[in-house]
Amino acid sequence: MKKIRAAICGASGYTGRELLLRLLRHQGVEVVGLAHGPSSEDCSMPDLFPEFKTLCELPVLGVETLYSQDLDAVFLALPHGASAPIAKEFLARGVRVIDFSADYRLRDTEVYEKWYKVAHCDKENLKKAVYGLCEWYRDEIKNAPVVAVPGCYVTSALIPLIPLLHDGVIEPNDIIIDSKSGISGAGKKLTPQVHYCESAESFKAYGMFSHRHTPEIDQELTKFAGANVNVTFTPHLLPIIRGILSTIYVKLKDGRSPSDIQSSWDKAYKDEFFMRVRKSGTSVEIRHIVNSNFCDMSYTAGPGRVIITSALDNLVKGASGAALQNFNIMFGFPETEGLI
Repeated sequence: MKKIRAAICGASGYTGRELLLRLLRHQGVEVVGLAHGPSSEDCSMPDLFPEFKTLCELPVLGVETLYSQDLDAVFLALPHGASAPIAKEFLARGVRVIDFSADYRLRDTEVYEKWYKVAHCDKENLKKAVYGLCEWYRDEIKNAPVVAVPGCYVTSALIPLIPLLHDGVIEPNDIIIDSKSGISGAGKKLTPQVHYCESAESFKAYGMFSHRHTPEIDQELTKFAGANVNVTFTPHLLPIIRGILSTIYVKLKDGRSPSDIQSSWDKAYKDEFFMRVRKSGTSVEIRHIVNSNFCDMSYTAGPGRVIITSALDNLVKGASGAALQNFNIMFGFPETEGLI
């Protein structure tokens, strides 16, 4: 079988590393090129991550070196704003794109420009982009020229909430999402906020009413609810390397019972390998999903509210694992290939 020729732009970052590890064990992929981010220098993968010694010693060069290569697919693990111009070049060459950034997630460019403070430079391809939440956009992903991998926080919220809104189990206008992420979610670039001395032995909220994942959550929940949804979303920084735990507070619609949550999840995810619905009354844990592409979820019913907890690895199901799952759908591989 002819292998799919793929490249990674942004191989120098954490999500690039996670992706390459999984592509190297994928039976249907040949990784033929690696490029670094816009502020990095040429090197090799073992220079960046010594664990790749003997596994992959490809050079990590500027993205322009990939334009002339014979590629079937390219993964763009790049920052917002930097991704779209590069995606545009590859798409013009007939290369299918899996993009990690926000550049193709938000369908309304005015919303994108408001929250990300940059002009969108590829509105034409944005019209063709498919939102890469595999469990809900699988049919569209199969033939998509460009797929937008959802945000990590966003995935932890959408997975449990979409079925409940789609089935009319919960109120759409009273959803509170309280999410906590490991420090790797901030990326590899060092900033004072994620310096060890600032984040170790501490815990804090940030981005109150201003986090850029908020409009993405609202966009997708509004679509599946069939009604306008505006969540209250607050992210927190945990003093751990990786993992996201989201605690979500919802209200049942009149006439609905907590068992309807279980029924809705079972209907939506009974055939989804990476979705793990835990027993009600329990709380999921980060340690059970680290280094995996699983998303765990559970709920506990109480007076007037239901509390949902979900957990996933921000670098895997929240980024690289989701990207590879999308790739597998696009090129006809089993969705678990390279991920288990």
